[in-house]
Amino acid sequence: MLMRLSHDLGLYFYDLVVARFDLWAAFGVLAQFVFGARFLVQWIASEKAEKSVIPVGFWVLSISGGLMTLVYGFARSDIVIILGQAFSIFIYIRNLMLISKERKKAAGRIGSEVEAPAQ
Repeated sequence: MLMRLSHDLGLYFYDLVVARFDLWAAFGVLAQFVFGARFLVQWIASEKAEKSVIPVGFWVLSISGGLMTLVYGFARSDIVIILGQAFSIFIYIRNLMLISKERKKAAGRIGSEVEAPAQ
């Protein structure tokens, strides 16, 4: 039984990694690496700050990897990937919009403090 399972798993992984591996599969793997890299960026930023931080680079990698994975989903006609990534990308973009809005507010506060005369 274990020998048969071992043989079947070997055939499965051969089919998955060798026989079916094509340019789209390579693109999909690259997309997952880009998408996964965001966690490395987040971890490094958090370690440097010694608190949980989500840097802009996290959202940029989220959008990049998400778009790549969405293209892969369309190429493979995979509704699960398409739906998952399509909705997620909007959330990532919205987070960048909120970060931009907050930075503009902060810049406005700093600008008004500099212009106010000291008493």
